[in-house]
Amino acid sequence: MISKEETKHIAGLARIGLSENEREKMSEDLSAILDWMKILQKADVLAVSPMEHITGLENSAREDQMEIFGKSEKLVKLFPENKNGFDKVKSVL
Repeated sequence: MISKEETKHIAGLARIGLSENEREKMSEDLSAILDWMKILQKADVLAVSPMEHITGLENSAREDQMEIFGKSEKLVKLFPENKNGFDKVKSVL
């Protein structure tokens, strides 16, 4: 079982303030979670194939394709200023 001091330390790391009653309850809850983890570690999963998604759907995104924009001259004219071959805009900050 996780001690109250360990629970206090964990709460401090997580920046969570706990009262004495909450610390005791959290200690019990964390111990129960770790007990379940011990049970799960004993499960034989060697024959189980990894699952990527529960529905079996696959990604249907299209391939990236490069397209020539063709309107870059019109776009460059929208910039308020040009300096040393670079388009200059107002500072954001």
